[in-house]
Amino acid sequence: MLSARSLFQEIVDHDDSFQLFCSIAASGESQGGWENARIAALVPDGMRELAPKITRHGADEDKHGRIFHALLRKRGLPPVPVPPETDYTMLLERRGIGLAHEKLRRDEPLTEQDIVVYLAHSRVTEQRAADQMVMLVRQFGDHPEVGKAVRMISHDEDNHLAYCQEELLRLVREGHGRTIQRVLRESALAEISIYRDVSLAVMGHMGRLLRWPAPKAAALAAGIRGAYAYERFAGWHRMISLRMPERRDALGGAALTTPEYA
Repeated sequence: MLSARSLFQEIVDHDDSFQLFCSIAASGESQGGWENARIAALVPDGMRELAPKITRHGADEDKHGRIFHALLRKRGLPPVPVPPETDYTMLLERRGIGLAHEKLRRDEPLTEQDIVVYLAHSRVTEQRAADQMVMLVRQFGDHPEVGKAVRMISHDEDNHLAYCQEELLRLVREGHGRTIQRVLRESALAEISIYRDVSLAVMGHMGRLLRWPAPKAAALAAGIRGAYAYERFAGWHRMISLRMPERRDALGGAALTTPEYA
């Protein structure tokens, strides 16, 4: 019987699949760290109060990248190149979701509109990240090898989601509501299709590494497509709702920088 726990256990137990999984995760987190660091450096003067929180967000993402590299080192495994079709961050950018890397590489201040777009896009992607980590904590929070890592990352992702919602609600009160709803909708609809495509690509690579039989691979692909169908019909609405989080000022403190992550 296929289950999230049995599937992930199979990936964790095999060096090649674990190596690819951690490499993909580390690459995405490190990319997020760079993006947030650049945004923090380019925040417009009228929104400079956000810069420390954006910096903290980026520091957390960098930390997550180092966590996955640490998990690889504990196995004696080097990172491997990330197949382009599994690069979630790059594919989002190609669809025009979020702030273009070309813009972030310039030393020109961003606009208020850019920051609104960044926060709305982040609200969508952080929902995905938080949901994934909740699932992993539920299934592997007590795992001797990866449990501590997934618990720490899950805590951070919950903070990121809370921060995005709180800041977006503040910007709604300042008159940005229509733009925020438009960007949230566009981002969510693009994200769910990219997530489907990336999930299919990752499972394709895992299936080849783990030599899954054709019926198993087909069942997993059907499950991914079924999840997308649900999200396209109704589930995406959850990714664009805004409510005041229980965790207020979630990124108001300093990020942890100690190396003992995994």
